[in-house]
Amino acid sequence: MKIGIIGAGNVGTGLAKHLVAAGHQIMLSYSRDAAKLEAVAKNFGAQHGTVAEAVAFGDAVALATPYTANEDALKQAGSPAEKKVLWDCTNPLKPDFSGLLIGTTTSAGEQTAALAPWAKVVKAIPPFAEVLHSDSMEIGGKKAGVFVCGDDKEARELVAGLVRDLGAEPVIAGGLVLSRYVEPANMLLVALAYGNGFGPRIGLTLRRG
Repeated sequence: MKIGIIGAGNVGTGLAKHLVAAGHQIMLSYSRDAAKLEAVAKNFGAQHGTVAEAVAFGDAVALATPYTANEDALKQAGSPAEKKVLWDCTNPLKPDFSGLLIGTTTSAGEQTAALAPWAKVVKAIPPFAEVLHSDSMEIGGKKAGVFVCGDDKEARELVAGLVRDLGAEPVIAGGLVLSRYVEPANMLLVALAYGNGFGPRIGLTLRRG
């Protein structure tokens, strides 16, 4: 599958690392430094381009920018002629990681859908970048759970498959409105990892009897 990635930081390149290894073709985009973007893409076996080029390239697109850059990044996508699956990896963290900028009455996922009317948006926040770039995706010998929310069933299933390609375990939760609760749950992980000293190798999982 061809996948455009908006965001060439630690999360975007972590996605590229695993998705290239899984056999996907990747185009990285959205960087203030064109030369650095080219070098980073080459390092991870990916192509590089503008946001509009990455969106046009991808059968699916991943949004892996900091939340505060989402609006600017999505403006650069233009107006694609066909509907695209947009995998929203973002969480509306405050710059100092002390909490969320929004929550419970709306979500970054729902805002992304409003900013990108050309997209079928699916929220699925991957494991921490440190885990994506580590030697193993497993946490305590098990795969980290990733909750998947979206209003389009086929889009949810597609993103769930990409989550599996990362080496994580997707849990299809339901509609995009559930991003209102998934994002705070991931904020809890941030607080535990960086505020309570647990470190980034932590994750959520769902147990069912």
